[in-house]
Amino acid sequence: MATRTIPDRKSSGSPSARLSPEQLVAAYRNMLLSRRLDDKEVQLKGQNKIFFQISGAGHEGILTAAGMVLKPAYDWFYLYYRDRALCLELGVTAAEMLYEAVGAAVDPASGGRQMPSHWGHKAYNIVSASSPTGTQFLQGVGSAEASLRAKLLSIQEGFQKDEVVLITTGEGTTSEGEFWESLNTASNLKLPVVYLVEDNGYAISVPVEVNTTGGSISKLVSSFPNFFIEEVDGCDLLASYDTMQRAVDHARQRKGPALVHAHVIRPYSHSLSDDEKMYRPTAEREADAARDPVTQFPKWLLSEGHATASEIKQIQEEVDAVVLAATDDALAQPQPGADTVYFGVYSPDVDPTSEQFDTEDDPQFSGEPTTMVDLLNACMKDEMRRDKKILVFGQDVADVSREEHLGKVKGKGGVFKVTWGLQKEFGGSRVYNSPLAEANIVGRAIGLALRGFKPVVEVQFFDYIWPAYMQLRNELATMRWRSNNNFSAPVVVRTTYGGYIRGAIYHSQTGASIFAHCPGLRVVCPATALDANGLLRTAIRCDDPVLFLEHKHLYRQTYNKSAYPGPNFMIPFGKAKVVREGTDVTVVTYGATVRRALTAANAVADGISVEVIDLRTLSPWDRESVFESVKKTSRVIVAYEDALSWGFGAEISAAIADECFAWLDAPVKRIASADTFVGYAPSLEDAILPQVDDFKRAYEEIVKF
Repeated sequence: MATRTIPDRKSSGSPSARLSPEQLVAAYRNMLLSRRLDDKEVQLKGQNKIFFQISGAGHEGILTAAGMVLKPAYDWFYLYYRDRALCLELGVTAAEMLYEAVGAAVDPASGGRQMPSHWGHKAYNIVSASSPTGTQFLQGVGSAEASLRAKLLSIQEGFQKDEVVLITTGEGTTSEGEFWESLNTASNLKLPVVYLVEDNGYAISVPVEVNTTGGSISKLVSSFPNFFIEEVDGCDLLASYDTMQRAVDHARQRKGPALVHAHVIRPYSHSLSDDEKMYRPTAEREADAARDPVTQFPKWLLSEGHATASEIKQIQEEVDAVVLAATDDALAQPQPGADTVYFGVYSPDVDPTSEQFDTEDDPQFSGEPTTMVDLLNACMKDEMRRDKKILVFGQDVADVSREEHLGKVKGKGGVFKVTWGLQKEFGGSRVYNSPLAEANIVGRAIGLALRGFKPVVEVQFFDYIWPAYMQLRNELATMRWRSNNNFSAPVVVRTTYGGYIRGAIYHSQTGASIFAHCPGLRVVCPATALDANGLLRTAIRCDDPVLFLEHKHLYRQTYNKSAYPGPNFMIPFGKAKVVREGTDVTVVTYGATVRRALTAANAVADGISVEVIDLRTLSPWDRESVFESVKKTSRVIVAYEDALSWGFGAEISAAIADECFAWLDAPVKRIASADTFVGYAPSLEDAILPQVDDFKRAYEEIVKF
């Protein structure tokens, strides 16, 4: 077994000169309350009155010290599940914590939607935590970046001049790649963020030397510039207070980020689902017990004359009474009603499907018809002129990264030129390049959006979006619902997708269905330049996160051009467009297959009349228009560019079968790509992706029923 080096208690005597006896006694009360609440939850779990418990025991010293140094409702907090003592110190009550444990409707963290110890409290800037370990790093960095952007843009509302973001973690989670991505950005931008690593030596059963090469995360990160890094015995409240004060001061003074590596203990198992006796020897556990801050700190208070034995006993009795009263209160609270399950999936205040977002019938056209690239660019310029909180960033989106070159070179502006010229007009504080790291882009965007900015970020290719999937699915899509509408992150994520460009496996992917099945996330797929302009404007102005899919093949086609429709042109989500009327068969499609469906409809023989519907948005999709058309034609084909099996077309087909069965004269048919990957050779791509002949053949076959 590796030996853990715990820093000496060099500062044990110094903070007492700054902390009064009253503050020291109050700190002990907070630590004890945290432990007693842990113990009460263990008891309630054994009585089947709560359903999960994970302990913060052994971490109380460093967490209480952190809460004493930082400012609730001023600083911002991205926490993890051990942080009970910190939350108590910031102002969360014992009753509120037990509301979370019992799943009460009044739980301020999530309204009974999340498991216990998933901290969140809007009043204190404690941002809703989630279960995936490590997702908090990039979001916290994004939140700290928000204060930097606010200063650069002279935005004062919602920001403090010297606010700090605290991000907490266990040592095991520092193995996640997003930890290192966040360090890179925090260091590069000198962000006011403090990392607190609560190192109890174990990630469930895996010891620190297995998780972390060399066994010390602080030594590994010591080469990052601008960082204040210090180790501390996190069981020693006084040393912890000193260290946290130095770290927070470093960040407040805008000298850069800080990392505190606190060595703590874990006197209880990882959770009640774990039994540490199976992998930790008795001697090791006894050594931890000898450092327990909840038992050792009151002894120090007595020895230093800061409290008497009767005062210690009185505190213990008061804490027990508080826990008992909080327990009775929590157990009497009702759980959330079944009628609330959809509340907060999307914004309850801003509905992008409403008439408020429908100006499609009154475009104010000007100029000559132009491409989808140009009209997307025009929309972003309009919106950035309207709202200075819109930020655009991603890989290669800026014209230049070295701003002294602006005006001397043409500028990049994205690999497809969609963001070209934005930096030149709006400056590098609002349009800037990110590292080549997709999770970094989306995670930071979540933190920025939560602070009131409107990030419109670009993931260069859909094929490479997968490193960001955790942030998209588990964080961005769930933020509003899991916090019971206390927090939201209305980010727009633009990305290119699709084939028909000879792009082979890794530049042709079209897996929209993977995201369309995520509640809380809007998914948009325009097929024309005009629709792209109007739908992007809706995406930016709505209050939900949006995945905006731009088909590469459609960027510069001549057949889908349009004149500029004006700065207020919007198309609501969930409004399909009948691009060709017909009476014999309905084709429901979107994206690049719209053109192929139309071409085939115009060329099909035997007088077959085909109605072509462009969905335009996939989440939501326009059920009413589709069902109305199916009831008219009695035959329907669902066409999409993704692979045939398990694709978006299966959902459309199933809904039609459910709702329109009585009107159908033929089975619902599908046209899609082969259940394989897209090949590079033209002969392979043509055989794999839906072609015009595939549509013509399908039309001719379905009318035979």
